[in-house]
Amino acid sequence: MGRFQKHIFICTNERPEDHPKGCCSRKGSEKLKSLFKDGLKARGLLSVVRPNSSGCLDACEHGAVVVIYPEAVWYGHVKEGDVTEIIQEHIIGGRVVERLKIPDPKYATDSRIEPLTIKK
Repeated sequence: MGRFQKHIFICTNERPEDHPKGCCSRKGSEKLKSLFKDGLKARGLLSVVRPNSSGCLDACEHGAVVVIYPEAVWYGHVKEGDVTEIIQEHIIGGRVVERLKIPDPKYATDSRIEPLTIKK
């Protein structure tokens, strides 16, 4: 098994205010990254789950966007209050947070999600 079991990519791309696509940075993604990091650290999971800033994920209309690998689950319109649920349900419990999943078929995901393997 590699160093990390899961990677959480949080789009922190920034565009000019008047850009027609908008950007995740203006939708609070920097704060999301901090919340993911703090939430994972509080649970002792930073050694197996890595929250990463990402450049544009080309899903701007769904921002703020979070993608979790290796499952390739795309979450859209993620808000600060969603972070704990994503950590508990997806990262720890191995269940997709359906209400946040981007419904567009081009963001379809593998239906299998493996819960974390935590060594003691």
